[in-house]
Formats: sequence, C-alpha cells, structure tokens
Amino acid sequence: MSIRKTLIVFFLLLSSFLVISQPTYSSVECSLQAIQSAGQDKKILSEIKDQCNSDKSRIDNTISQFEREKQKALYQLSVTSIQIEDTRQKIANTEKEIGVLGSRIEGLDQSLDYLSKLLIQRIIQGYKKKPLSIFSILFDNKNAYDFLNQVKYLKSVQDNTQKLLYTVQETKTNAEEQKKLREEKKTELDKLNNYLVQLEIDLQNQKEKLNRLIDDQKNQKVNTDKILAIAQAQLAGFKSFVSSAGAGIISSNQFGSGSDGAYYSQRDERWANQSIGYSSENILNVGCLLTSVAMVAKHYGDNVTPGNIASDTSRFYGSTAYMNLPWKSVAGRTYYGGVNIDQELQNGNYVIVGVGGCSSGGSHFVVLTKKDGDDYIMNDPIYGPDLKFSSHYSNICSNGTFK
Repeated sequence: MSIRKTLIVFFLLLSSFLVISQPTYSSVECSLQAIQSAGQDKKILSEIKDQCNSDKSRIDNTISQFEREKQKALYQLSVTSIQIEDTRQKIANTEKEIGVLGSRIEGLDQSLDYLSKLLIQRIIQGYKKKPLSIFSILFDNKNAYDFLNQVKYLKSVQDNTQKLLYTVQETKTNAEEQKKLREEKKTELDKLNNYLVQLEIDLQNQKEKLNRLIDDQKNQKVNTDKILAIAQAQLAGFKSFVSSAGAGIISSNQFGSGSDGAYYSQRDERWANQSIGYSSENILNVGCLLTSVAMVAKHYGDNVTPGNIASDTSRFYGSTAYMNLPWKSVAGRTYYGGVNIDQELQNGNYVIVGVGGCSSGGSHFVVLTKKDGDDYIMNDPIYGPDLKFSSHYSNICSNGTFK
C-alpha cells in the first residue's frame, strides 16, 4: 500500500475519534484535503502524519482524563449510595430497638406500680397490728408448738417484706436504666437521620457534578468545532489579504523600527517563513496578529519578536495558528477587548485593531499608536510603521489592548 493510501486510511480512523463528545484539538492541517494536496511529496506527507499522530495523542489524553474523572464521579456515587443504604438500615434497627425498649419500660412501670402498692399495703397492715413483745408471745400461746409457729410467721412476714422492698428497688433501677438507654437511642436516631439527609444531599450534588461533567464535554466539542471554523475563516482571510497586497519577503529590518522603536514586519526574512505554534502556517502568510502583539509587547519594554510569539505554543488554539482568546498577557499586562480606542490611546495604551473582512474579527490586524485629528497613526505589519490609518483602511472590525 502506498504512503498516500496509508495516510488516508489513518486519517479516516482518526476521524472516528473526533465524533465522540470529548474536547478535541483537531488541526486544520491534519485533513484529507491536506493529504490530497501533498501529492507524492514524502516529506510533506510525513509531516502531516506526524501532525495527525500529535492530534490523536492529544485526543487520547483528553479522553483518558475525561474517563478518569467520570470513573471517579461514578465511584463516589456508588460509595454514597452504599452509605445511604447502610444508614437507612441502621435507622430501621434503631427504631426497632427503641420500640422494644418502650415495651420493656411500659412493663417495668406496671410492675413497679403493682409492687409499690403491695408494699404500701403490707406497711399499713404492719402498723395496724398490735406490737408484740416476747412476753406476750410466751403467755398468749398455749404451748411451745404455737409459740414456734408464731415466731416463724413473724420471721416469714419480715423476710417477704424485705424481699418485696428489694424487688421494688431493683425494678425501679432497671426502669431508669431502660429509660436512659432509650434516650440514648433516640439521640443516636436523630444523628442518623441528620447524616442520612446530608448523604442524600451529597448524592444529589455528585449526580449534578457528573451531569455537568458530561455536558461540559459535549459543550467543549461544540465550542471546538466553532473555534476551528473561526480559525479557518480567519486564516483564510489573512492569506487572502497578504495575497491581494502582493506582500513578499523583505530584508531584515527593511522598514526600520519606526518612530517608537517598536515596529516589526511579518514579512521580515528573519521570521517570515517560521511556522506558528504546532501548525504549518508561517508568519508571512498569517502572522499579522501575532506580529502586532509583538509590537505592543516591545513598546511596553518586553523585548520579544514575532518569532518569539510564534514559538509560544500556549498562545494558539490546539494545532492551529489561531490565537487563543483572550490573548495571552504581554509585559505583565492583561488583554482587554472591545475598548474605547480614543480613550486608550489618550491613556498611552496601543490598540490592536482588526480591519477588512469582519466575519472573524478582521482579515488583517494593525497597531494604532496615536490619534491624529480624525485619523490614527498605525504600525502595519504589512505596509510599514507610522502610517495614516486612512491611507489603507476605512473600517475597524474589532479591537483589543493590554493594560
């Protein structure tokens, strides 16, 4: 099988990864059109293959990360569900124990009431009887047999009364212990019910987190597609502008550094053919925005070149030459979009503006350096420094500054 056919098959297999609802980093360069355009050029085909492999690796890593987060969320759901069932069982058991204790306490209360009444009756009867002395017992009984029976009877009555008194005390103590145990069980039941409520809240939160995670992945897929479409449109606009301007490569610093010493041209031979980020696009064809950013950075004292900006892959979306929004900070300053241009220039802040076709924010970008009557002075990455804005452009699509 030829290298071309092999790569086409590889691309089709890679495409199957892109339809799943995970965030992707698809490159506009890893495409069937790029493969077909390469023809039999083995070097270009090899570069495209490497790019596709790089994209696939990023996709696989993203999918793996999502799956790990998903499995973690599912595990948490499982653990919480088990804890809820265990807590419900404990609640049921505790309620049953409280019911048993209630029955015991009711029985003990009834027994205590009966024994207390019986003891009181015996005490009353004891008081009603005439006190007996040893002499009365001796003289009132006819013989020794009656005397012994009388003594035994008195002893039995005394023992039974003492036993009854002990039983009453024991029953009372037992009832108090059971009541204390029941209160402890009620306290335990309240804690279990509160714990169950919290577990159910946690379970609901975990479900919502999992649903958000899944929704985020779907939304990221949609956003990725939108960003790629914008990137393709913007890069196409850049290429069209450069082509229509007939802008070719110029010698090193041919236009000079401008009145502010911060001018760069995207056409400069030092970096014109340098690729941008992970893409195969170069600064000459699509580097107007990154060159404008480099000019602003240098104006604020950060001595970077368009080549430095192009090499910072974190500034670009995936494997494209499209600059991430918001633009990454320069010289310790943060990006602000949609600003009042005149106010920012008055405050000493350079403003990057998009001009030309506005479908993707502009088909070309320049740096406005100051106000000039009803016009502006600009540093243009294509045409040169310190030019009147109206000499080349009549509209502004978008703007942004760093401050």
